[in-house]
Amino acid sequence: MRLIDEQYTRAPFYGWRRMTAYLRRLGYLVNHKRVKRLMRVMGLEGIYPKRKTTKPGAGHRVYPYLLRGMKIERPMEVWSTDITYVPMVGGFMYLVAVMDWHSRYVVSWRLSNTLDGVFCREALREALEQGKPAIFNTDQGVQFTSEKFTGILEDAGVRISMDGRGRALDNIFVERLWRSVKYENVYLAEYRTVMELESGLRAYFQFYNHERLHQSLDYRTPAEVHFAESEL
Repeated sequence: MRLIDEQYTRAPFYGWRRMTAYLRRLGYLVNHKRVKRLMRVMGLEGIYPKRKTTKPGAGHRVYPYLLRGMKIERPMEVWSTDITYVPMVGGFMYLVAVMDWHSRYVVSWRLSNTLDGVFCREALREALEQGKPAIFNTDQGVQFTSEKFTGILEDAGVRISMDGRGRALDNIFVERLWRSVKYENVYLAEYRTVMELESGLRAYFQFYNHERLHQSLDYRTPAEVHFAESEL
């Protein structure tokens, strides 16, 4: 699962067929059924254009994608969220984060050992305590299409946008965040306990928001852009 995560982080267009071939080239005698099962546990799916072969949970509403052709010029215009698998020594957790698209500022985050959606709603509520974006973008995962999640946004008066399935670019800023988190922290630290992981991520996100310079932000930090431009 660690190898799958590393390769998927490098190449998120890898589905279970490519991933099986990749592991076999490394010398692992795995069949596609096992790789497919592990990727399902990890919440991974190759992101490439394909038919809608899966559906949101029963009774869940899918909202249209609102960001096509939209020029995002300031903080608080668009926030987005996503979930990623986080490997540990002898185990794993799931991480969700809410990010401002313009500033790349991580507004909130949460860890969970399940994909039940509670931690996603906790992160959302914490984020909304800090402000209200015009649009909130998610993928079509059951955690985000559930009425419990969308209801929080509707009650706050936030417009909801959802990616088309298999579209690699719809949530690209969060995908870039996951690469940074993993290559700059998680893979290096090799956390052994949840307490260590939570403490390490808290320190990393503090660094990411307030110290890490971004070329796309003219070598400013997300916090500098987020708070300075939010006041304009």
